[in-house]
Amino acid sequence: MKYYIIAGEASGDLHGSNLMKGLKLYDPEPDFRFFGGDRMQEQGGTLVRHYREMAFMGVFEVLANLRTVQGNLSFARKDLVDYSPDCLILIDFAGFNLRMARVARVSGIPVFYYISPKVWAWNKSRISDIKELVDKMFVILPFEVDFYRKHDYAVEYLGNPLVDEIEAFRKRKLPSEVFFDRNHLQEKPVIALLAGSRKQEIIHCLPEMLSVIPFFPDYQFVIAGAPGLAESFYREFICGHEVSIVFNQTYDLVSHAAAAVVTSGTATLETALLGTPEVVIYKMNPATYHIGRHFVKVRFFSLVNLIMERPVVKELLQFNLARDIKDELDKLLKDNTCREKMIADFMELKAKIGEAGVSGRIAQRIFQILLGRCAH
Repeated sequence: MKYYIIAGEASGDLHGSNLMKGLKLYDPEPDFRFFGGDRMQEQGGTLVRHYREMAFMGVFEVLANLRTVQGNLSFARKDLVDYSPDCLILIDFAGFNLRMARVARVSGIPVFYYISPKVWAWNKSRISDIKELVDKMFVILPFEVDFYRKHDYAVEYLGNPLVDEIEAFRKRKLPSEVFFDRNHLQEKPVIALLAGSRKQEIIHCLPEMLSVIPFFPDYQFVIAGAPGLAESFYREFICGHEVSIVFNQTYDLVSHAAAAVVTSGTATLETALLGTPEVVIYKMNPATYHIGRHFVKVRFFSLVNLIMERPVVKELLQFNLARDIKDELDKLLKDNTCREKMIADFMELKAKIGEAGVSGRIAQRIFQILLGRCAH
């Protein structure tokens, strides 16, 4: 069968690649065409746009790159129709993907959505579009099932694919001495800095993280470099700070760290599943923040707290970040009761999310649905 897949950022590329791997288990002759990244490309098929050309976030960032966004949409509309796939698989990236869902609907192409847009946080008006345009939604957060049920839309939760990634990593995890030696790290405990995967996130969040380095002389700070970004980009922010950078080793870095400072997003959940105490931060363009706070209506903004429905990790947003990061790191590194409580909560989180094998289960479901359509 022919699959057209659209992922617009690094996490979507990761999940898209695993879904493609799963589809190859059930479909003997899959043909993939996709918007994604290097990891999806490893699975074969045709990469038509890299997510680096698409990942703009925030009202003003999107407006500043509107011509590029519109160009990508125009190209994707024509490319989808010309390819005429058996289905369109959308991965998060709501602003772009819901427009593509409408193109598919008009063209009679079945639409699967894998990883729901965060309509529960803001822009609930999109729910009506999802109900109209999406044939089947696969969610990866347990609470999303009840959310959509309240809006009279049945979705499926088959687990969270990060569990698969963490399980696969544990089999290849480097011993600490090998990881430290390979990356020329000092013999000091590590504080990991995960500043995000998009340039705009890093520009706002990384300087706040780096500012606390002088307060922790007994620790070494190590930045997890995002895929597709050059080391020179990070060097612009380091400016004399004693800090290392590692690329393509985020799980090893986090698993060997005493604590982590993490920009809100998928990485907060990954850090928790790896069992490393963390503090979660977020900072954005001030104008975007002041507009967004009138629309975002959630009690928490980190995935860990949203899934657990209570404050497990500390969330720091927009203001006084340097001071508050220092205070929270002090607690995580020096207060054993606080640290052990968080680690115990992470174990509960793992149980709540469910078993591994998620990507394969979702791939099997998609293939079954398509076979059923063919039979009719």
